[in-house]
Amino acid sequence: MKIAIAQLNPTIGDIPGNVQKILAAAQDAVKSGARLLLTPELSLCGYPPRDLLLNPSFVSAMSLALQQLARNLPPELAVLVGTVEPNTKSHITGGKSLFNSIALLESGKVKQIFYKRLLPNYDVFDEDRYFEPGLQPNHFTLDDIHIGVTICEDLWNDEEFWGKRSYAVNPIADLAILGVDLIVNLSASPYSVGKPQFRESMLKHSAVRFQQPMIYVNQVGSNDDLIFDGYSFSLNGQGEIMCRARGFATDLVNVEFNKKTRDLELSFLTPECESEEEEVWQALVLGVQDYALKCRFSKVVLGLSGGVDSALVAAIATAALGKENVLGVLMPSPYSSEHSVSDALALGKNLGIETTILPIGELMQGFDNSLADLFAGTEFGIAEENIQSRIRGNLLMAIANKFGYLLLSTGNKSEMAVGYCTLYGDMNGGLAVIADVPKTRVYKICQWLNSHPSALKTHTSTSLSEQHSALPTEIIPQNILTKAPSAELKPGQVDQDSLPAYEVLDDILQRFIHDHESAAQIVEAGHDPMIVDRVIQMVARAEFKRRQAPPGLKITDRAFGTGWRMPIASSWVAIKNAYQAIPVSTPS
Repeated sequence: MKIAIAQLNPTIGDIPGNVQKILAAAQDAVKSGARLLLTPELSLCGYPPRDLLLNPSFVSAMSLALQQLARNLPPELAVLVGTVEPNTKSHITGGKSLFNSIALLESGKVKQIFYKRLLPNYDVFDEDRYFEPGLQPNHFTLDDIHIGVTICEDLWNDEEFWGKRSYAVNPIADLAILGVDLIVNLSASPYSVGKPQFRESMLKHSAVRFQQPMIYVNQVGSNDDLIFDGYSFSLNGQGEIMCRARGFATDLVNVEFNKKTRDLELSFLTPECESEEEEVWQALVLGVQDYALKCRFSKVVLGLSGGVDSALVAAIATAALGKENVLGVLMPSPYSSEHSVSDALALGKNLGIETTILPIGELMQGFDNSLADLFAGTEFGIAEENIQSRIRGNLLMAIANKFGYLLLSTGNKSEMAVGYCTLYGDMNGGLAVIADVPKTRVYKICQWLNSHPSALKTHTSTSLSEQHSALPTEIIPQNILTKAPSAELKPGQVDQDSLPAYEVLDDILQRFIHDHESAAQIVEAGHDPMIVDRVIQMVARAEFKRRQAPPGLKITDRAFGTGWRMPIASSWVAIKNAYQAIPVSTPS
């Protein structure tokens, strides 16, 4: 039996549009001879729908669309569709009013409904807010093949792989006990660095443990801050990869289940990314493209400072939307170096984007004049420095408002972590493109891009021959990569006047934010206690800024976004006095 995997990019809430994508995939699946079509988790409404699920009319619209979809599908094709099903007994038994569900559609009807059993409630996931867990194993028979059905998190509880259980049940083990021939998993699994490879290793363990062929279907695309990488795949009962769909792109691939061997046969394998830098680049390009498209923006604007962060964001935007849809704005002040302007212009030329120069010296003088009496007797300091950033932010917002452009914020994760950014200034924007990319990784991606300039042609509108002939040998000017990073808000300023070296800062942040190491553990790893103290306190103090930041594309397992839930007003003693010993009183 031939089984088709539809790796779809749904738009949240666009139920009619998502239905059309499923129908188009179904037509293509029939042409390829498929008997069964698999679509991602919540493919009818897109994942994650969040509080749209609290709207009864939204749930009703899905129910009506599902019935209509069943009638319109090719009658010879069975289709598994991700949807939401009301919990009709909730008013009697208690519990949530909805199930995260998969519907089996065949011959014009909804034949069966399957419920997600494990509901994640960590990081970006909040499914316990909306859904009731299913209690029974999900399975059906099609053409004498016994197929088990799981939904995303149902895969993530193999105690042998993890060394522990996060839930009381393991749906994969339950299906193996039932003796199913094949297990399918319909997912909407957000991307983070290295996650595609991790998923394959996790499922390989389960396939080998239970001698069970598996097909994993993932959503692709970007919804708000979450990026979905796709990379759907299948494994045979020996844990060998039999098929892999494309990463960061829609796809339709077929896998063959051999009824004699009761196993999956080898199909097409899309190669994985050659490096993490390539993987992150593709994720961020997709994130910008989808965010702009789904929010109905066709053009973007950003400030070009001549620094590495804005250079990378401009390159990502160019690859995502085409050079004709990107405007770079240079806003030099009296403190800007000559090379900042020349580097930014060189970058714009390499990318082929439009650039414009708006000097801010006169505007700065106007602010100084207005504040002269109030600031009299005080020294020039951070307040005056930040005025420059806020002037730039105001100009960029004016351009965005005037022409309907999406303003891209260019701050990186290192800056966001310690608050090295200005509210209502460089933090202005509708999307923070690299807010989850540490400064050291920013440099690595830029260096990768310079060695792979063809990555820039992803979504430009010119022909392939024009793209190749127009591409420079070096996208990011070398001077941008070698000069000391600086906000240039006062004469001779560099970032390291205020921050540790980025190699040191990023290692401390990785240990503290991602690895949850204590200050003592970080010091034990070789870092200066005073620097560790200062960094941790800066992270805590900057929380009020991060709460007001634009959404940032998530590429790590601990991003400053949906899954980051820290209090703003907090006096936890371990933060205030990070490395110092905390006295603990004991009863006398």
